[in-house]
Amino acid sequence: MLDAIRWDTDLIRRYDLAGPRYTSYPTAVQFDSQVGTFDLFHALRDSRKALRPLSLYVHVPFCANICYYCACNKVITKDRGRALPYLQRLEQEIQLIACHLDPMQKVEQLHFGGGTPTFLSHDELRQLMARLRKYFNLLDDDSGDYGIEIDPREADWSTMGLLRELGFNRVSIGLQDLDPAVQRAVNRLQSLEETRAVIDAARTLQYRSINIDLIYGLPKQTPENFARTVDEVISLQPDRLSVFNYAHLPERFMPQRRINSNDLPVPAQKLEMLQRTIEQLTAAGYRYIGMDHFALPDDELAIAQEESTLQRNFQGYTTHGHCDLIGLGVSAISQIGDLYCQNSSDLNQYQNALASAQLATNRGLLCNADDRLRRAVIQQLICHFNLEFAEIEQAFNIDFRGYFGELWPQLQDMAEDGLIVLDNERITVLPAGRLLVRSVCMVFDAYLEHSNRQRFSRVI
Repeated sequence: MLDAIRWDTDLIRRYDLAGPRYTSYPTAVQFDSQVGTFDLFHALRDSRKALRPLSLYVHVPFCANICYYCACNKVITKDRGRALPYLQRLEQEIQLIACHLDPMQKVEQLHFGGGTPTFLSHDELRQLMARLRKYFNLLDDDSGDYGIEIDPREADWSTMGLLRELGFNRVSIGLQDLDPAVQRAVNRLQSLEETRAVIDAARTLQYRSINIDLIYGLPKQTPENFARTVDEVISLQPDRLSVFNYAHLPERFMPQRRINSNDLPVPAQKLEMLQRTIEQLTAAGYRYIGMDHFALPDDELAIAQEESTLQRNFQGYTTHGHCDLIGLGVSAISQIGDLYCQNSSDLNQYQNALASAQLATNRGLLCNADDRLRRAVIQQLICHFNLEFAEIEQAFNIDFRGYFGELWPQLQDMAEDGLIVLDNERITVLPAGRLLVRSVCMVFDAYLEHSNRQRFSRVI
């Protein structure tokens, strides 16, 4: 079992930098328009030849109401009819992609994100899942990890029953905060009773896993009222929790301009919120997985971390990192072998491309040898807090100390500060450094020096 994380305020203040979340390496910031549809088809062919298993991500961008903190790709509309033309184009994309794959490639993981996937009507959800089952090899024995993001204001018992019938067995529930003043400040009024009703339905219907999302650092939050939210959430006993740091970037995300910056908690308050949350969750039996994620010890993520099989991709921590990830829908990102590619983030451009029987791929990146090496290093650190040099040397035929010699002074500084243990055989992230593992990963990021750090959130 991994040691518990240790809170060290001085260390946090020193290493609480802005940087990537490393759902990929290289990160999406490095994507460019040189990658297009031809590259995607080539990668799909390689996936087909190798019969690699698949992970599907389906993006549903529509929301009936705007949440001011949100940085997702979404379309705010009360007009449910807007979903129909989008679904027609999405079905075209499904067909165009699937014809380049082998029916024997099993879909081990499926995730519907958004937006609000349950913006779709029951009939639309049925039809979309029917199309996916027609063109992809979805599992019928409930052994796959098939998840969907739920807004409790847009779901009820009948919705939860339908989703279970369609094959979903995991739900991720957006909650963020339960305090009414905070909810009003971010335009997301959502009662505890609404959330509990969805969770009760999920348990009754035997969903395999329930995740709840929280955000700290929102307007009107205090350490005291956020602690009350965390206590209420613990009483709901989710299998997993994601506790995200709110990054206020109104110059990039227009809805955030409606938030009064004077209402935001100061950095010291945010640190106190996180520290108290960690104490509350640890006392309740949750284990820190890394990067804002907590899970009960019998959860698959916690078990995978124990067994050193945990991985990370665009959907966060996963036990399916060995799968080729295919993103479907506006702004969706795919990772197929060494290719990353992303669909257009503009809804009209996405729909127009598919109306012309063309895929909407508009940017991406093909990893080179150095990218693959650094990706493996960052994966090990961010998933397991440990890096054995011999494993990297054997896999990539390098001398680790020689290859990364220029980074050694930075690593030695981190070791002297108590973030890591560094010797000739490995890097071990210490309990006091685990909250700051992104900062350790940044040392190995070859692109970060040339990136605009304002594009990224802070570590804490």
